[in-house]
Amino acid sequence: MIVTRSKHNIFKPKCLFAASKHPLLENLEPSSVREAMKYAHWRQAISAELDALIGNGTWTLVPPTNGQNVVGCKWIFRIKRNPDGSISRYKARLVAKGFTQCQGIDFKETFAPVVRPQTIKVVLTLALSHSWQMHQLDVNNAFLQGSLTEQVFMAQPPGFKNAQFPDHVCKLNKAIYGLRQAPRAWHDSLKSFINSYGFFTSKSDPSLFIFTSGSIKIYFLVYVDDLLLTGNDTQFVITFIEALSQRFSLKNMGHPHYFLGVELIPVKNGLYLSQHKYIRDTLEKFDMEGAKPSPTPLSSTANLQLHDGHAPTDATNFRRIIGALQYLNLTS
Repeated sequence: MIVTRSKHNIFKPKCLFAASKHPLLENLEPSSVREAMKYAHWRQAISAELDALIGNGTWTLVPPTNGQNVVGCKWIFRIKRNPDGSISRYKARLVAKGFTQCQGIDFKETFAPVVRPQTIKVVLTLALSHSWQMHQLDVNNAFLQGSLTEQVFMAQPPGFKNAQFPDHVCKLNKAIYGLRQAPRAWHDSLKSFINSYGFFTSKSDPSLFIFTSGSIKIYFLVYVDDLLLTGNDTQFVITFIEALSQRFSLKNMGHPHYFLGVELIPVKNGLYLSQHKYIRDTLEKFDMEGAKPSPTPLSSTANLQLHDGHAPTDATNFRRIIGALQYLNLTS
């Protein structure tokens, strides 16, 4: 427990941490692959991720060479939840430590566009005003679909080294989460397929793709691996989804209910957009779920000093809070 001393020499708890020698509860996210392997649902999630990586031909095991930059990797475990807080699925993901990459050696271009919130609102308005069906699509292991143009070598996954070649490294054939160029490689791969199908890129937003032929009008929004499709020709939309699912592994989630942190709730006159879950998750993430409303973000009675004797504030955590609030404002 971390405590702080008040001006009246009274110790007050500032932050409380709990530790236990017992195993984690099943609904908590493990911090290591060793802890995750104790539970069947996490073992199944790890197996699904490895099957996707191996089935996609993501890497080839090769012997290491001198002077080779080998990127590390780690397992990340997340519990995906529905808007009501119930568990949707357990997700395990192998992530490369991209901060160990060297620019000009194993990565070059990294920029990848994402759709603007204003574009999403415009497309939703068009779909509602014309009573078009909307389809939300989720790409399984999206970044694994991008091909690499650079030579990248990665360490074998923790806990799953090849018994015959334990010292070999993975020569990546496809992009993987965590690589600096992974978002760009995935976007280029998806864009190439969409354009080959007859879509063209919007001039106002590079993540909006439009198909027009005669009376047919189709709008396709792309935000990394979250996709939104709508248009005035239902048969074309169904055919396009089938073609897209043959090229990439997709999950058709039907009518959108939760898209990029915004709940889309059908009402009598259209859609009600709510950020309740995103706000609740943000408060929980930064340990402020019990905070009370305040008319000002700072105390009106505190005297600010450059050096007050306390340790410096964690700037990284502060930036995360500001980023979360900026996203909340941009999507409102």
